Amino acid sequence: MPSLKKVAVVHDWLTGERGGEKVLRELLALFPQAEIFTLFYDTRKFTRTYLGHPVHTSFLQAFPSVSKYYRYLLPLFPTAIERLDLSGFDLVISSSHCVAKGVIAAPTATHISYCHTPMRYVWDCYHDYFPPGPKEKIMAPFLHYLRTWDAASAPRVDQFIANSHFVRSRINKYYRRDATVIYPPVDTEFFQPGAVAREDFYLVVSAFAPYKRIDIAMEACHRLERRLVIVGDGQQARTLLRHGSPYVEFTGRLSLSRLRALYQSARALIFPGKEDFGIVPVEALACGTPVIAFGEGGACETVEDKKTGILFTEQTPAALVHALKEFEGLHLCHSECRRQAERFSTKRFLNELRAYFSAQTPTDSTRTLRRDRQPEAPLELR
Repeated sequence: MPSLKKVAVVHDWLTGERGGEKVLRELLALFPQAEIFTLFYDTRKFTRTYLGHPVHTSFLQAFPSVSKYYRYLLPLFPTAIERLDLSGFDLVISSSHCVAKGVIAAPTATHISYCHTPMRYVWDCYHDYFPPGPKEKIMAPFLHYLRTWDAASAPRVDQFIANSHFVRSRINKYYRRDATVIYPPVDTEFFQPGAVAREDFYLVVSAFAPYKRIDIAMEACHRLERRLVIVGDGQQARTLLRHGSPYVEFTGRLSLSRLRALYQSARALIFPGKEDFGIVPVEALACGTPVIAFGEGGACETVEDKKTGILFTEQTPAALVHALKEFEGLHLCHSECRRQAERFSTKRFLNELRAYFSAQTPTDSTRTLRRDRQPEAPLELR
């Protein structure tokens, strides 16, 4: 690893603790001297420091209660991220699912991007987020601009890390770049099989967004008269609640301990969306719980069909009904589910990241570090 002093970690925004923030936490553990740069943070949940690291924000932070309506400010994001001043940093690490990878680093800095996904709502999921209608007509010019900017800003990244092979293929398709795959961390120490008995219910753990396809799980369980427990909330909450069923129970957000208890006691997790990786299925597997998932995206890399779950091939209630019936005719091994999950542990993630950054030399990047640059102190890498 080159001798580097100042490290910046750029994260799109801080509004909650989800999969991206789990990666952020481990990056900060690896680089204890890092400073955080982000578009904005939710002042109800975060402060000017995060895990002891200073947080620098864009001009969007000055918008009152910005975390409540930030989605409507999407066209401003490229300008906001480009105005973050990273001129004094030797190493820039972006944790990006939106615009973080488009940050402008110093000419002599190395920029490595951990890409959770290219912006799904401007690329392949465009029509899922913006079906034909007035909203799509208004947003179309802005989204065209965002698509152009997203592709044009990709060369600012020296090295890409993808969170799955599925995302690696999307990076290649939209950015024409290769990427090293390092799966994100799952807390397999916390999520473990419990001593509780299995109960006769299926489980969904998800944000309530259209592409998550929670409606498929609700309809399939209604047809089969199977109990379904849904954990989460989000923009589609009212729509899903309106289409409720006597077999469906909504819990809202839960503490990690209560969520773990549901993982441990559920018959299986249903995962009907197409995700870039999907930490939730691995958390369920870590608790010894099989997963019934749509067979595209990251689930194909975490769930072994007919060994640790079932992969169904169409995002329809009928296909999920068939998968549930098939699952109920099998006797899957809970310990095999646990073994599969251990491949994605936090310890493994840190070891792979440490090896990756330690292997970087000045000649590894597209824009190389100057060999004669001698900072006052070496990079501190835990």
